[in-house]
Order: sequence, then C-alpha cells, then structure tokens
Amino acid sequence: MTKQSKPLDSGWTLRLAGGEAPDRVRDETVPAQVPGCVHADLLAAGLIPDPYRDLNELEVAWAGRADWRYDTVLEGAPGGFERTDLVFDGLDTVTQVLLDGEELGRTRNMHRSYRFDVTGRAGSALTVRFASAYTEAEAQRERLGRRPNAYPEPFNFIRKMASSFGWDWGPTLVTAGIWRPARLESWSTARLAQVRPLVTVAGGDGRVEAHVALERTETGAGRELTLSVETAGRTVVEAVPAGADSAVAVLEVPAPDLWWPRGHGDQPLYDCVVTLSDAESGQVLDRWQRRVGFRTVHLDTTPDEHGSAFTFRVNGRPIFARGVNWIPDDALPARVTPERYRHRLGQAADAGVNLVRVWGGGIYEDHAFYDACDELGLMVWQDFLFACAAYPEEQPLRGEVEAEARENVARLSPHASLVVWNGNNENLWGFRDWNWERELAGDSWGEGYYLGLLPRVVAELDPTRPYNAGSPWSGSWDHHPNDPAHGPSHFWEAWNRRDYTAYLDVVPRFAAEFGWQAPPAHATLREWLGDDPLTSTSPGMSHHQKAEDGNGKLDRGLAHHFSVPGSFDLWHYLTQVNQARAIATGVAHWRSHWPVCAGTVVWQLNDCWPVTSWAAVDGMSRPKPLYHELRRVYADRLLTFQHRDGARVLAVDNQSPEPWQGGALVRRLRADGTGLAEERLPFSVPPFSVALVPLSVDVKDTSEELLVADADGLRDVVLGCEDKDFAYPDPELDLRLRASDDTLGVVITARSFVRDLLLQADRLGPSAAADRGLVTLLPGESVTITVTGLGTPADETSVRSALFCVNAAEGIPRP
Repeated sequence: MTKQSKPLDSGWTLRLAGGEAPDRVRDETVPAQVPGCVHADLLAAGLIPDPYRDLNELEVAWAGRADWRYDTVLEGAPGGFERTDLVFDGLDTVTQVLLDGEELGRTRNMHRSYRFDVTGRAGSALTVRFASAYTEAEAQRERLGRRPNAYPEPFNFIRKMASSFGWDWGPTLVTAGIWRPARLESWSTARLAQVRPLVTVAGGDGRVEAHVALERTETGAGRELTLSVETAGRTVVEAVPAGADSAVAVLEVPAPDLWWPRGHGDQPLYDCVVTLSDAESGQVLDRWQRRVGFRTVHLDTTPDEHGSAFTFRVNGRPIFARGVNWIPDDALPARVTPERYRHRLGQAADAGVNLVRVWGGGIYEDHAFYDACDELGLMVWQDFLFACAAYPEEQPLRGEVEAEARENVARLSPHASLVVWNGNNENLWGFRDWNWERELAGDSWGEGYYLGLLPRVVAELDPTRPYNAGSPWSGSWDHHPNDPAHGPSHFWEAWNRRDYTAYLDVVPRFAAEFGWQAPPAHATLREWLGDDPLTSTSPGMSHHQKAEDGNGKLDRGLAHHFSVPGSFDLWHYLTQVNQARAIATGVAHWRSHWPVCAGTVVWQLNDCWPVTSWAAVDGMSRPKPLYHELRRVYADRLLTFQHRDGARVLAVDNQSPEPWQGGALVRRLRADGTGLAEERLPFSVPPFSVALVPLSVDVKDTSEELLVADADGLRDVVLGCEDKDFAYPDPELDLRLRASDDTLGVVITARSFVRDLLLQADRLGPSAAADRGLVTLLPGESVTITVTGLGTPADETSVRSALFCVNAAEGIPRP
C-alpha cells in the first residue's frame, strides 16, 4: 500500500521538567500546540506576560534556562503496513525522546529532522524532554574552551537559531519545543528517504536528474522496485534492483520555459512527481512532489581592472541584485505561517526587490518561504547558519554541522529561486579584523567549515548552484575579507561612526549589507509600550533598542542633517526620514555604477518583534518610510543626481527589459519656487543599462536653491546644503478629503515648497496604511495619498495632525 501519513498535532501537553520557575508555573500542565514552542504555550495559558510588551522580556528569561516536557499518547496508525515511523521535522533543540519511558533517541540540533521506528507501539505514552539550550551550550563551551563571539551568549556552541540568544535587533528568548510538524508515517517494502532533483538547462533543453535515497523493510530488501519521474508532460521510468538503497533517474525536457528573476521575465514552475513502486505488483509505495523551475545560475567572479566581479548571471544574463536581508520573522519562529511568509515576501516583491538573503543567524526557512520566492521571482541567497562568532570544529558539533548541511542542501535543492549557498555571516571578516586570531591561540573557529566541509557538501549534493565562502569575503586570503574591490562587502562604518554620505566614497562590487536605523511606526510603539510620556529614552523605548549606543547613533546621524528636534514626534519622524535617505543614497549611488557594482542588499527587510531597528517593515508588519523609498530606488527605472569627477550628472538608470527613451527636465529653483534656470536633456538608455548625462545647470546660492529633475513621472530633488541650513519657507498646504467605504483619499496641494511630506496613517487608526511615503512638492503641485483600513472616519484636523514635513518644526499648521 502507498505510504500514509498521520499528523501528530493534537493531544499534547506541556509542563516543567526541571529548573527554576515561578510558583504559578511549577505544578501546571497546559495544552501544547504542535508545531509550537514553550513560550507560546505559556503565553496562551496566561502563565507569562507577552515578552514583546514593555520590559516583559526580562520577566520570562527564566523559561530559557528551564527544562520542559511534552507528552501525548501515540494514537493508532493505519493497519496493514510493515513499518510505522515517528517523524519530527524539527525539535528545538536538546531532547530525549521516550516511548513508555524507553529512550528512542536524543537530539541536539534545531536544524535537522528526526525519525524513530515505533512499529506496533500504538497507545504508548510519548514524551519529548527538552533540556535548556543554555545547559548544552555552556557544557560544550566548558569542554572545548571559549571562542570569540560578538555577543555574550554561547550560541556558537549549539546548533540552534543564534538570534534566540538575542541580537542587536532581537530579544533574548531561548526557545524550546516541537517547532516543526510531527507525524506518524506508515509504509511497507520501501520508501523514498530523500529526493534530490538537480535541474539544469543546456542548449535550451532542460534536464532533471533525480537522485533518490531509499529505505527498505526486511522483506522489501529482496524486491525489485520501479522509479518514475514526471514533469512538463514527460515521464521516465528506471528499474531499481533488489537491495539497492539509491537510484538516479534522468528526464530530458525539450525547450522548457525558463524561470527568471523578477523584472527579467516570467516564473514558470513545473510539477515534478517522483513515484516509487513495487516492480512485480505495480503497487505504488511512495510518492514525492514539488515544483521545479528550469534556469541556469552562475556567479561571475572574473578579475578585471576594478578588482574581481561578483555578479549573478541567470540564464546567461547578468542581473543587478535589488536585495534585502531577511531575519526570522518572529522571535518565536513556529508562529510564522505560510500566509505570513507570503505577505511579507509579497511586500518585498511589491517594493521591487529581486533577491532575499536568508541571514546566517536565523533558520533554514520552511518550504512555504521558498515556494513564495519561486512564484514571485525572488532570488534566494541562502546562508549556512553561522554568524558573528568563532564556531568550534570539534565533535560533536562537526558531525551535527555536516548532517545539518547535507539535509538542508538536499531539502532546498528543488527551489528555482535558490541561487547561491553562502558559508557564513562575517566570520571570515571577524577572524581578520576583530582580534580573533590572537584570542583563539590556535583553536578551531570555523574556517574548516567555510573553506572545506561546506563547499564539498554543495559540490557533491547541489552542483547546479554556486557556493560562496562568506559575506563579506574577497575570494581568498590574498585580499582583505571586506575589500570592496573583491566579492560581497558589508558597510557599517557609515552607521556606526560616520554618516550615510560615506556610502558615496566607495564603489563596491556587491554591497551585501548596509543599513540605517529608525523606530517602528507610531501605532506599533503605542500598541506595545506603556511608557507615559513616550520619549526616545523612556524605559520601554530604551529596552526596545538593542543596538550598542543605538540612540546615540540615531542622534549623531540626525545632527549631520537636521537641527535638534524639539519633540518626540518630530524625533520619530526625522529618524525615519534619515533612514530612508540613507538607504536611498547608497542604493542610488551604487546602482549608477552598474555593472561594476552588481547588487545592493539592504539590511534589513523585516523585524521579529516591535523594536527600533534597521528594518523597512516593522515587527507588526507596518511599513516605515524606508519601505516606500525602496519602492522608488528599486523600481526598474530610476532618475537621480550623482557625481562623477567632481561634477554633478544625471543618472538615468534603466533596469527594465525595454529601452528607455525620453527627455529629462532639470530646473534650478529658489526655495520659494522661483525658476532660475532649466535645461532639457534627451536620453536613450538600452535595457539593463545606465546613462550618465552631463549637466550645465547647478545650484549657486546653496542655502536657498535646489535642483529638480523630472522624467516620465520620476523625480529627484537635491538641496544646495543640509536641511538644517536651508532657508525653508513655512509649509502651506490645502487639503481635500474624499471618503469611500474604508478608503480615504487625501488630496494635498502645496502652496509652498514642501520637503519630505509624510502622512503617518497609523496615527488615524492602528490598521490604517497609506499607499506612499515621503513626498516632495513644489508650489502649486498636488498629490493624492490613499489611506485604507481606517475603521473610523477621519476629518481634516486629525489628518493634519498626522502630517509631517521637514519644513515644519512641530507638524503641519492648520490654515
């Protein structure tokens, strides 16, 4: 009979198994959600406060140091099968699995799946005991000796989501639990233990090389099997001899439609079905199905006069990567649903993103994440899970690392969106620049993983994709690991010590990390913080700022460009403006240097809780102004002022598949809107190219003049000086409101020059959202901002109270 699967998602209970805990928890047994985690179950039972609110994170820290147990009764499996397996897709992290008190096995890796034979054990008591991850990590640190770490917690001594132990944007919530699905699988004769389809294209024709690992029962060992692979309307059948535990079937697909990254073509996907049958009876034993896409991917690292390239080529075409970094979307990752993945990645796609980097301090995401990327045309850069620390290479960690890598490389291999495996985040850089070499004194630190083990695993199991040893990494120790002329580079000096204008000082081959902080939306702050008054340094705000000297860096960043804000509301607005401008400055500059610079990957798209961070979308899914600015600077076509050889030029950037022909109007204006000079500049830009057009017009009186460029509905505006020194007129705005059902159209007409006008729609209602972010208007110009999700009507007074612009010290005045 065909293998049958029965989910184990009900009937579980959770209780304390050891360690310190509040009295209210000590003797409680509560319902447990599977998949889920201890923190979520305790929260649902009312035994802990929400760790995201105020300072509650500190109140629940004990849960990460306690031991826990999950219990259920193993329900009966379908009859007539030779074998029944208990399968866990993910256990977080250090466990002992018991059936009627008998140990089935132990685990110590969150990033692996586990399988135990439970044939004939229906009705048995199933227990999964979870030891504190701290206990395991600290024991390994004691045994192996300390290793350098950017954070004080011992996450580098255990194969668990590193950011569970806290990060400079995340809470310390050291989770435990059955965090991915559990089930019973019943089967006979043989099953598909692993299916690894290698999909390639050559000469326009596709090829699916399906590598299959088999597991057999005792009676199945002597039976001949049949393996079939079907996709794109074609099928191939291979005989599997008795006793064989692996097989390969190759299917040729003439002229399949190619999968392309977003903005370069369509994303056709084909169902790939692998079927295992008994050769004698024809009985189907097992079946595997996923979708595949046909494309080639190559990472071009050719040396040239600028250093060494780092350019993704898909189907032979060089691609400018418009990227974002991805962190776990919830500090309790079991709570992230397929719908939530789809929404968040849809937000990325709507912002013009074509690449998402899965950062190495998180998890290998669920198939739902990669399915969405396949469909949306979002290339995936997948880090192996090592970040910001030296990782021991001794056993048992080395064995766990190899098993984890092998499983996840095979698991994710069907996804067309996956374009590169990356060895680690910042660890090669850390060894060179963060004083690790002296501190290590010869101890292992992970180099053997990044330059040895991991590239061997990828070459063996997934040769269809490139491997890169790290980010940043310059290709070899011949260059500094973070040399912008070679490989992917990270740019943190601008945020940490300088100003975002420092981005203009360098042209990297690929900017894999750079970012600027800002607080979340106002409604998010009000929802999760009880501070009264709410200030930038009030207790909740301070606790939800995890970066070292984060507020100091925010304020220093503001001081370069703005006068000291006089209220929290203005500070909140200006820090969000500064974040958007910082990222726009870097992206526009580096885009204008294509193809020397072949990509920008903004830190970061998302947040895992309500926090002041580098995210474009805050922890409650509310876009910041940065998100809307990404929509502008990641659009196919971009018009910006840039500098070359000391002179200002107009960069006409066409990352679309069609030529861009037209003309730009460049005007020199006074702050009051008076025209001083203008020129019309024709241009013709081929697909996926940038044209730099010289200017004869530029500002002269820097404190009162600005330049405006317009072409095909696109605009760029530059002032002659910093905002704090510019002679802004008082903002004068006329408003008209057009209400319809749950939608409000806000028509704004400027009677003066208005810089970076922002309607914070969430101030009108917690579910309200505006369709655009920062807008700059010249006198007489109008813009319509559409607000959805209001819930209750808004009047002009409330709308004006939610409007901000750089001109106005304390909001927009009423007429």
